[in-house]
Amino acid sequence: MQSQDVAQRPAPSSPAGPAVDVEQAEAALVEHYPRLARIAYLVLPPGLGRSRRVMTAHALTQRALPRGRTPAPVIPAQSTGRDGDPGYAVVRLQVVRTALEAGRPLGRRAWPKRSQLPPLLPQVWGLRVFPRSGGADELALDQRLSGLSGPARAAYVLRGLERLPDGDVRAVLAAAGVADPAAALDEADEVPARYPLLDSPEFDPCSLQARPTDLMRRRRHGKAALAAGAALLVCGALLGLPGEGWGPDGAAAPPYAGNPAAQAALDPGRLTRVPPGAWRTSARTDFSVWPARGALTGDTALLRRALAVWARPGETVHVSATPGTPSGGPSGPPQLLYAGVVDNARVVILYDGLRIARYAEPRDGTLGAALDFARVDGAGRAEAGAVVLGRADGNVRYLTAPWVRAAHERDLRRPGSGAMDLTLTDGVTAPLASPALRGGACTSWNVLQLADGTGTRLLTDLGELVPARLTAGRPGSAGDASGAAALRTWAPYACSLSAVRGTGVRSVNAWRFARQPLPDASGSAAWVCTRAETWRGEGARALAQFHTPGGTYGAVAAKAADVPACGPRDPHVLAGVMWKSEAGSWYLLAAGSRGTVSVAASGGVSGSARGRLLAVRAAQGARAELKGTLEDGRAISGLR
Repeated sequence: MQSQDVAQRPAPSSPAGPAVDVEQAEAALVEHYPRLARIAYLVLPPGLGRSRRVMTAHALTQRALPRGRTPAPVIPAQSTGRDGDPGYAVVRLQVVRTALEAGRPLGRRAWPKRSQLPPLLPQVWGLRVFPRSGGADELALDQRLSGLSGPARAAYVLRGLERLPDGDVRAVLAAAGVADPAAALDEADEVPARYPLLDSPEFDPCSLQARPTDLMRRRRHGKAALAAGAALLVCGALLGLPGEGWGPDGAAAPPYAGNPAAQAALDPGRLTRVPPGAWRTSARTDFSVWPARGALTGDTALLRRALAVWARPGETVHVSATPGTPSGGPSGPPQLLYAGVVDNARVVILYDGLRIARYAEPRDGTLGAALDFARVDGAGRAEAGAVVLGRADGNVRYLTAPWVRAAHERDLRRPGSGAMDLTLTDGVTAPLASPALRGGACTSWNVLQLADGTGTRLLTDLGELVPARLTAGRPGSAGDASGAAALRTWAPYACSLSAVRGTGVRSVNAWRFARQPLPDASGSAAWVCTRAETWRGEGARALAQFHTPGGTYGAVAAKAADVPACGPRDPHVLAGVMWKSEAGSWYLLAAGSRGTVSVAASGGVSGSARGRLLAVRAAQGARAELKGTLEDGRAISGLR
């Protein structure tokens, strides 16, 4: 334990503020409970494991109420939102104090304090709960914070999350019993000031995921708890049963019995390894013909850890899966696609015919290991072009398919800027900027461009293991968005891809379904429908977007989920938007796709037109219902 750890002596006194009664402290605790629990979670030592940290953080926060009227420390509550609230200052100080105590080692001669023991309440039986996994930046910050002492972590959190100046941080730490607050602040300076990441779901003990505990161990313990006489009676009864068994599982072995296929799935020697040239002669061009690549394909210990974590991830493992992707263990030996070092991590990529699984651990240990899943069933040559190896410092690296001949980086927002070469080393790309990691204004959208001998494809990182394929054209006949016309179609709408990050997207198509002359004769506007298809089938999203001449971005006019519009099953769409001319007049503009023979508006705006375009003068803020008629007489409603 470093010299600036929590002192064993009583906390030094600090100037007293107004007295706070229990009711005032309780009101502050209830109002700011999520923030206080987050502070406790961040200050607690990561070595406790994510599940116990969550439970301990809640226990410490719930026990932070004073027993009677308590003088408040003369320390600001927080720079925004809690100024002058002495109740918040009191309970925050108690949370910091007990979280620091919980990180102290147990003494041999002194009784442990309550905060140093596993919490009695709250408790969750039969489940492990832990915060939702964040990205690579949150994982890196968590690893850096785990290397700090408790007081230094507290100093970092008070600076970054509470936005306290260093003088107030020293005052809080001193009041919490830290022997040397200045040394704690100096140690906290060793971690980069990535303070916005502290608000990430990664560090939120109030927004949780749940996984079962070790089911095998629970069953063994339950079996061991039975009395020997009762066990003999049960065994005798089972032996005496006639016919086909006693339960609905018939001749199946007990659930806790060893399964040869499950055992084989944990053996690195049984991993499927495809020969390097198999894809050249195979009728299939998907992940099943990818060879094993990387410098660590012979590291049996690493492969064994990856398989074991896949089968039963521990409490400290960050587990994530795209929507609709099961996260259970493999049913048999999976296929090895990659094992090697990527940036500062050892990475293993596995494939079981349904999912891609990515295991990553730090180069200097296994604390902070991560396990990610993505569903890829039914992938063909176009979708099996690349897999994300890792993300760091705002960049992403891909492992490309063996049939990829060249890789480039292209800004989708600038179709005329050309593509930049990316170096390929044993199928691994040089790092390129990832739009999935960028925050703030969207000024660019970099995508991966691959050439494989049969064509050129564009893939974009949407924060998942498998990048999404970009296409352009009428549904049912769309092609890869690699030609000049397709790139121009996509340019104004590239930033709208952020709306489908992390939703299990397989492909996104951009279809320009209409052009409409503007009423003030300032040119023609483009109507484009972008539709994101998912790997799981459900959850498809359609956006109707409107782009005026000279505009930088398209404007979303309508959106819908789980509808057939803009898709191969129903290549029709009708959408409208309220538009203001340069002269200040407002219009309802509506457009339908090819095959629309009439459009009508009702409600706040009334009007109709033959054909697929409608322009009607309207009042600002008016709302209208759109109806259209197709060539076959079928009615179509506006996308919504």
